[in-house]
Amino acid sequence: MQQPFDAKSLLATLTELPGVYRMLDSADTVLYVGKAKNLRKRVASYFRDRHPSPRIALMVAQIARVETTVTRSEAEALLLENNLIKSLSPRYNILFRDDKSYPYIVLTHDPYQRLGFFRGATDRRADYFGPFPSTQAVRESIQLLQKMFRLRTCENAVFNNRSRPCLLHQIKRCSAPCVGLVEAERYAEDVDMAALFLQGRQQDVIGRLSAAMDQAAAKLAFEQAAVYRDQIQSLRQVQDKQYVDSDKGGDVDIVAAVEEQGMLCVNLAMVRGGRHLGDRPQFPVNAADSSAPEVLTAFLAQHYLAHPIPTRILVNLAPLDGELADWLSAAAGRPVRVAEARLTAQRVWVEMAEQNARLAITARRSALSRQGARLEALCKTLDLDLEEGSEARIECFDISHTQGESTVAACVVYQGSGMRKSEYRRFNIRDITPGDDYAAIRQAVLRRYEKLLSGDGAAPTLILIDGGRGQVSAAVSALEELGLGQLSLLGVAKGEARKPGLETLVFADGREPLQLPSEHPALHLIQEVRDEAHRFAVSGHRARRGKATRTSRLEEISGIGPKRRKALISRFGGLQGISDAGIDQLTAVPGISRELAETIYAALH
Repeated sequence: MQQPFDAKSLLATLTELPGVYRMLDSADTVLYVGKAKNLRKRVASYFRDRHPSPRIALMVAQIARVETTVTRSEAEALLLENNLIKSLSPRYNILFRDDKSYPYIVLTHDPYQRLGFFRGATDRRADYFGPFPSTQAVRESIQLLQKMFRLRTCENAVFNNRSRPCLLHQIKRCSAPCVGLVEAERYAEDVDMAALFLQGRQQDVIGRLSAAMDQAAAKLAFEQAAVYRDQIQSLRQVQDKQYVDSDKGGDVDIVAAVEEQGMLCVNLAMVRGGRHLGDRPQFPVNAADSSAPEVLTAFLAQHYLAHPIPTRILVNLAPLDGELADWLSAAAGRPVRVAEARLTAQRVWVEMAEQNARLAITARRSALSRQGARLEALCKTLDLDLEEGSEARIECFDISHTQGESTVAACVVYQGSGMRKSEYRRFNIRDITPGDDYAAIRQAVLRRYEKLLSGDGAAPTLILIDGGRGQVSAAVSALEELGLGQLSLLGVAKGEARKPGLETLVFADGREPLQLPSEHPALHLIQEVRDEAHRFAVSGHRARRGKATRTSRLEEISGIGPKRRKALISRFGGLQGISDAGIDQLTAVPGISRELAETIYAALH
């Protein structure tokens, strides 16, 4: 029996400096991670006689010890807390998926700057605008900018090798700087106006265009004046459709936490320069028995340490942590205001975010109900036994290759209510006869499940194999070699003409194959998981084959080592770009002499 935790002795040793605390149970499992401006006061708040939250009271009853780390500042404490939550995933911390994939619009620093879509870590080699809530919002903005300012979107490998304008120029979406159809000064002006537009300074853009139109008209350059007029009209149409009232302008995030029908959702809406860019709903993990204010507070702390912090954040509920704005201000290095909406326009924004959160909850409940029905039908059809309270875990394997070359095996995971992409795995298959799918499946299954023997990983409820009797036999052989023959395994053989709905289920235990009706919910779930495995395998195979194609022919050329090969691919974008380049262009690459350029040209033509 666990001894009562001696809170008084702990509190007597704690400092009043800022820092992070970790609550651990008797098995040294981290239960909760939190931050504090004053460690003694914050930790003491957990050990009062009555705690308002049953969830936290349950956690306190399990505490065996508390660890603390003192930090130099509040911002450092916030960062450390977030890093520990991500790495430890404590049971009592509300968790949000670490989504670093918010997209941006990029303007490169090339002589003729390129407008494009960007996802990843930013640097100083380009200007980035965002983040945007979805890829659709980015692509719509890029299309608007192409229409209004006609900036290039092509990669440098294409841009540097154009000899005539592309289709985008013909449909008036690019001014064709690649072939000199626009002056450098004029193109730079268009880039500046595009940047102003992305910064939310639309009136400045309209003012510049109006002045340029008047100047062109005064010089009797009526065609050019008409171009400016059309740009102004396009801008005003965009403002009428996509802009919302803003008393102060600038960037604003609207965060609404909603609890409905037993589910919690946080919806993030982004307003940039007065333009509503869209919403992104998120559903927390470990949020059972949590309130909407608790979930909102957790989201604000976790989200804004991974993404830019705007000057204003509007919320529909007051965060439980009254010092949250101070924490975010310290992290941002400038004042950040977290407040509920007061003005009419702000309340409209918040109500929109709340409504979208409710719609997301309705959609999620519908999807969960549908997936639940499919899973129940699958378990009934295959006689799968699930332990009470456990989630079914399905893993599916598929093989992809081109005539035996660059063979890749893929394993995808379905658990709970959907696909677990973070647990997907690919295997580059080697040392087999090219085209031997049976050997490929056997190798993939062996490599996937050999870690289970050491207790690493979770055993699947069902293993799906995309294939027929031969593939199933190979997979069963691999499982038996590992001593895991008790795992349920099922083959999914394609029907006539590979038509969906005609699949045959092949059992590993020798039962007669089964063909379910095309409308059967169990078959729909199998098809969903099988199709995802196929997609993941094909994308992996194409990447491996593409890498081999880009380098294999270059490797055969005498005098081309890794450094020169990398320089060529970096300059021309790939083997096709190198093949299209002339001898003089090849010579311009560092390390490529005239003689070697002639050798490369001759080898590729």
